[in-house]
Amino acid sequence: HTSAWRQVLSTWPKKLYSILLYSTSRVNFSQRENTRLCQTSNMAAAWFRLARQSSHFSVVFRAFSVSASHQASRTPVGFIGLGNMGGPMAKHLIDNGHPVIVHDVYPEAMVSLQDAGAVKASTPAEVASKADRIITMLPSSPHVQEVYCGEQGILSKVKAGSLLIDSSTIDPAVSKEMAEVAAKKGGVYMDAPVSGGIKAAAAATLTFMVGGRQEEFEAAKELLQFMGKNVVYCGDVGSGQAVKICNNMLLAIEMIGTSETMNLGMRLGLDPKLLASVINMSTGRCWASDTYNPVPGVMEGVPSSNNYQGGFGTALMTKDLGLAQNAATATKSPTPLGSLAHQIYRILCNKGYPLKDFSSVFHYLSEEEKK
Repeated sequence: HTSAWRQVLSTWPKKLYSILLYSTSRVNFSQRENTRLCQTSNMAAAWFRLARQSSHFSVVFRAFSVSASHQASRTPVGFIGLGNMGGPMAKHLIDNGHPVIVHDVYPEAMVSLQDAGAVKASTPAEVASKADRIITMLPSSPHVQEVYCGEQGILSKVKAGSLLIDSSTIDPAVSKEMAEVAAKKGGVYMDAPVSGGIKAAAAATLTFMVGGRQEEFEAAKELLQFMGKNVVYCGDVGSGQAVKICNNMLLAIEMIGTSETMNLGMRLGLDPKLLASVINMSTGRCWASDTYNPVPGVMEGVPSSNNYQGGFGTALMTKDLGLAQNAATATKSPTPLGSLAHQIYRILCNKGYPLKDFSSVFHYLSEEEKK
């Protein structure tokens, strides 16, 4: 069949489609609507017939329209997990013309998206039955395992060839486990955790760290680009998670350092806005000081100026630091500051801060000094 395949490929309209061939014994079409589009061309129809008749190839169609918005308007996208991060992300997909099917364990989280045009699904399985591109944004590893592998999970109804993108921050080992289970069901799982926080989620300027099969990266990027400004391929499944937990360990350390610094300066009689402005034009500048300052009143539109509501919860940061420490133990990597940061955030959780934004470490430190 080699010459026939080459003849078809040589005349295929490359500007319209990217076609990925895998040498296995099954034939899957991840986007069913391609059938109708393919039949508009005689050569395309020949390709379609040849693919069905061959016993030596598996064909996975990933359609890339010349116009991304045109492609978006045809194929539904599932989105599961509509919290502080997932909600705005799903809204950007809707705003860019994607039909979106949403699910969240809290029905109220779906209301605003339904008002914007999303379709509500009662279970992850229902999402999987209606969409072959699904994004999940969940709190932790157990939540991911339940949403994918539970009785009403995605994999109970997943279509062969479906693209499954998990943007949760979880243990890299769990990402690898999910990829293996998904592959047995004919799905393609990729991990794509994010950085940037709620402001970046709202502004569609997130950074995505993607792990998975490199040949599927462009298909994932086609969706993720509507929600972020940076979509970076990091390697095999689990690599995105590895990058994320390293990033979050550093983020926690710099947030504690910024909080200690601001608290000390204020105790020395300095105006916090003045101190922050000088730091941000000096060598101490960092994201925690110039974008997400932990001192109330220094910046507008950040959790510290809203009683530490919203944002990235202390409990979630504690979870991520735990993942980093597990990885450090497994790889015998010394992380003394990472370990101390983990202990500090565990204390915050026990002191009543678990649902507060992780920048509330400033409030904890400043209040402790008053005791």
